[in-house]
Amino acid sequence: MFNRVVNYFDNLYSPIALAKDRQPPMGLKAFVLYFVGQFRGAFILRFILVSIGSVADALMPVFVGLVVGMLATTNPGEIFDQHGQTLLWMVFVVVLVRPTAFLLDTLIRNHGIVPNLVDLIRWQSHWHVIRQSWTFFQNDFAGRIANKIIQAGEAVEIGVNLTIDAAWYALVFVVVAIVVLAQLDPVLLVPIGVWLLLYAILFTITMPLIARYSETLSEAKSVMTGRIVDSYTNIQTLKTFATGGHEDKYVSDSVMDHVIEFRKLMRVFTYMWSILFLLNAGLVVSVTWLALTGWNQGMLSAAAVATAIPFALQIMNMSGWILEIGSNIFRQVGTTKDSMDTIAQPLTMLDAPEARPLAVTAGELAYDRVSFNYWRGKQGSVIDDFSLTVRGGEKIGLVGRSGSGKSTLVNLALRMFDVQDGAIRIDGHDVRGVTQESLRAAIGLVSQDTSLLHRSVRENLKYGRHDATDEEMFRAAEQANVHDVIMGLSDPQGRKGYDAHVGERGVKLSGGQRQRVAIARVLLKNAPILVLDEATSALDSEVEAAIQEQLTRLMQGKTVIAIAHRLSTIAAMDRLVVLEKGRIVEEGTHAQLLASGGHYAMLWERQSGGFLDLEAIH
Repeated sequence: MFNRVVNYFDNLYSPIALAKDRQPPMGLKAFVLYFVGQFRGAFILRFILVSIGSVADALMPVFVGLVVGMLATTNPGEIFDQHGQTLLWMVFVVVLVRPTAFLLDTLIRNHGIVPNLVDLIRWQSHWHVIRQSWTFFQNDFAGRIANKIIQAGEAVEIGVNLTIDAAWYALVFVVVAIVVLAQLDPVLLVPIGVWLLLYAILFTITMPLIARYSETLSEAKSVMTGRIVDSYTNIQTLKTFATGGHEDKYVSDSVMDHVIEFRKLMRVFTYMWSILFLLNAGLVVSVTWLALTGWNQGMLSAAAVATAIPFALQIMNMSGWILEIGSNIFRQVGTTKDSMDTIAQPLTMLDAPEARPLAVTAGELAYDRVSFNYWRGKQGSVIDDFSLTVRGGEKIGLVGRSGSGKSTLVNLALRMFDVQDGAIRIDGHDVRGVTQESLRAAIGLVSQDTSLLHRSVRENLKYGRHDATDEEMFRAAEQANVHDVIMGLSDPQGRKGYDAHVGERGVKLSGGQRQRVAIARVLLKNAPILVLDEATSALDSEVEAAIQEQLTRLMQGKTVIAIAHRLSTIAAMDRLVVLEKGRIVEEGTHAQLLASGGHYAMLWERQSGGFLDLEAIH
């Protein structure tokens, strides 16, 4: 029975739902309400239940006073006869009302809200951030971005729930206390009023400081996390260059920055608590003194004294609890603001409102007077007034020294960046007018920087075509001459073959093995447009020769753009296009370009062992 009740609350909300408006807003209040509003019903119910619980707690000093009054005015043996009904009402509140309110609140908070809200914030934040442009990720640490998404979920949930648990609870409690004490003797409100004023001043001064320092601390933590994760991600570089001391300092500097900000925050806490201890001592002493003086003068009954002093003690205990929770709330406010600045950034690479899926017919790819620069406003373009048409089914090779713009042209076609002038069209459709997902589904890319997901080989191979059968996957792996390698894989968890995990970025495989898996992945994807960006650069000549026939078969019937420094790998293309500083300087077949004795012929002559001596070209 109890498990069924808990399961009901567990499933009140889905942690992987998406909001109608997929763009989290900027501004702290709007950002928090964006997520909290999706749990509106649960939070309204929490306000009601916490109010009931707070009133019940505020009645406890009243009950103590009533019992003391009964003892002072009732003869032994008559208390239940004279006050039985009142005592039953007390029992009803203590045994039924208070536990029921807090139990329901616990179920809603701990099962309906906490796990679902925390992970819903993370999921929706990730859903939004993963759709940011490539530039967004190039300009930041992956670890820093991940830290901001992870911490945002807990920060919003803790901040909002603690506000209800503490601020709302305390407000209701203090209102009840003021009403009760005012009826006993308005003089008792004087010390409470003075205390509330000084407490509010303390709260007003310290909480913004805590929020500000927490925001700075959160950023310092994100930087520290980013540097640590960056070290792990590039562990091979760290090991091979033996830069342990330098790397230690790089990370330790961020640790020290974090500690410095942490100390500033802790200093505020120390000052805050020191002042609160003095305020609370003054409150308890003054209320007790006034209550005893009133009783001594015959103005207050023993029941009133027994009510007033517990109220003062409860307020004292509550004040420390509220201040601690309040400081925690404002720490979460600072953390939320820090996360918001990253998470709520508007998307810059959007599908056009009228964008439709790309339907590739012939597969013609046309660059029409394209210009592009990575650094807007600065002189000199990576691509400058570039025009090139690759006919459907044509295979061209792009040739040029590093920095001539070859890979940039590929990234522009994939719409990793938008052109600044001109247009890129596939079968006459501007790539900015079709959906990004359909555009990238139409292009198969094998790049020199092969990155595999830290998942199974099976998941990596099927990533571009999830509905592929295992038989199709095996055939693609065999064509890429990597099936036998895969069958020999195993990981620390005992998974073998196609189920073995390849490590972060495929670190458990050699560069050549990763490249062959990437080729198999594109073979399986079978997209109508194929881009080979140094696709065989990590392969030795024997392996390259073994899969060259399969690559040739892969290229049949497809539009192909191949980039290679090893010119022998693209010499058989239908057409070679030679680039220099983002412009075409020559184009033609291999034989034509050699016969012309121009730029390509110089490159060919300077090959050493089939590789391009780029530094010798001026």
